[in-house]
Amino acid sequence: MKYPLQEKIGNPDLLVGREKEFTNFGKWIANIPKKLSQSRVILARRKSGKTAFVQRIFNQLWSADGDVIPFYFDMAENPVWYPDLAIFYYQAFASQYISFLERDETLVMEPLSLDEIRRYGESSSIKSFVRDADSLIENKKSDLHGSAWRTACGAPHRFASVYDRRILVIIDEFQNFAGCVYPDRFFHTRPIKALPGSFHSLSESKIAPMLVTGSYVGMMLEITSKYLQAGRLAPWRFNPYLTIEEGLQAVYKYAGFYNEPVTNETALLINRLCMSDPFFISLVMQSNYADRDLMHPEGVVETFNYEITDRNSMMTLNWSEYIQLTLHKINDRYAKSMLLFLSKHADRYWTHHELKKELQIDLDLNEIHKKLLLLVKADVIEWGVADIDFRGLQDGTLNLILRNRFEKEICGFVPDLKQEAHQQIRELQKDKQRLQGALNNLTGQFAEMQLALSFRSKKRFALSKYFSGVQDTARLNVIDVKQRVPVQRQNGKNMELDVVAESDCGRVAVVEVKKRKAKTGPDLVENFAEKIEIYAKSAPDKIILPVFLSLGGFTDEAMRFCEEEGIGTAERIAHF
Repeated sequence: MKYPLQEKIGNPDLLVGREKEFTNFGKWIANIPKKLSQSRVILARRKSGKTAFVQRIFNQLWSADGDVIPFYFDMAENPVWYPDLAIFYYQAFASQYISFLERDETLVMEPLSLDEIRRYGESSSIKSFVRDADSLIENKKSDLHGSAWRTACGAPHRFASVYDRRILVIIDEFQNFAGCVYPDRFFHTRPIKALPGSFHSLSESKIAPMLVTGSYVGMMLEITSKYLQAGRLAPWRFNPYLTIEEGLQAVYKYAGFYNEPVTNETALLINRLCMSDPFFISLVMQSNYADRDLMHPEGVVETFNYEITDRNSMMTLNWSEYIQLTLHKINDRYAKSMLLFLSKHADRYWTHHELKKELQIDLDLNEIHKKLLLLVKADVIEWGVADIDFRGLQDGTLNLILRNRFEKEICGFVPDLKQEAHQQIRELQKDKQRLQGALNNLTGQFAEMQLALSFRSKKRFALSKYFSGVQDTARLNVIDVKQRVPVQRQNGKNMELDVVAESDCGRVAVVEVKKRKAKTGPDLVENFAEKIEIYAKSAPDKIILPVFLSLGGFTDEAMRFCEEEGIGTAERIAHF
């Protein structure tokens, strides 16, 4: 797959899991050519993975070169002059449209100018490009800013109609249309709050449906209700948390990418404490905590505690703007008390009557209700179906931040988050059998990474602890572990060694991993032996220890070959 849109997540392999979401949206996208898909809005807090998800959808569609042309626009949270927005939006659309037609990746990140778009329209007989470019230039000169914006925002639907195409309009952070676009060049006036209404009819398009995201859920719901009535954007709540298995995958992947040593035991602990939140996991891996040590449970706890409690940690800074949105409006004890209480008891909805009684709030019910509505608008609590029902966000990281921030003020004591983390360690250790099973289940997907992590974490071990038939029983002290090491045949064919672990004694363990359920036959082990021979020539001063992990087992013939050639074998990772 190609990645013409540079994804904000960085290395594309850092996107882990989301199988349920990709399956659902895959079906939705498949219905776009049949004019059956209703526009959607993805709702979730910042750093939940929305942008990575929609950017991956763009790249998948662009790479597929199929019936749906993707268009992605990032509505940044920066002030922008009305006519400039019109030109930026149109340049992005036209350039990505041309990029798709011409299979030119560069145009996605380097939009064409209006003159270049016009010339392309003339040379390719696409008259709409010529007319639109002329119109936008003239409208800006004549101060017809509304006309320029209508030309720009309506372009995807018009092109889909005129040229019988299907276009997916992806707009990231849609709520910023209401707060960041100004009618004057120097931003002296108020923003055009009604600008989202430009998409009122466009959001009904079945030939150019919209997929938009919003990080401020309360604000997005208010905007869509006010300017895009009648449910034109079908809401999709995007869970910031992965499944437990996907979270463990994220820990292993991030540890590899960030070259951060962890053990299989601490990988489980990191996933547990971070609640399978990929953003939280990545912050722990990159934490600025001076004594970060993720090889030992105590080090994991200290790093976790720093990210939650230190005012300068990335996790705390990420949540600060959410909290500040609330505090400057409702900076009083009762509002904080309700926010903290609802976050700690987010398993159910609470009415303002119940909160008044539970928290002994000395305010009338109307005042309590008003404060709760402000908390909803600030996106730190949820509103139920009934007007009087409120619930804390189903967000464990926010709960931890709020507890650290307010529990002393409200309840008179500082929460001992480190002690609570140690309690989770004890709970994990009690259920070792289940955890071993969880690790074994992941081995099919991440065997190379688990082996690499285990090699890094062990001190002075014999390879025979992992593999049978290893002839060299020297104890290894691994100083470097690499994955997917390339080797090349004389005919130029490229091959890879799955794991290469170098010991300080000059020995190198070279591991081949086969994760399929079928037994490994002689062809595969002979191919491995050839790779070992090629690798040995490039490292003549090293003692090579070849070993083969086959999760599906070995045929008798393959096993005999391994025994004859001195290749160690294993059918599971026995030591985590």
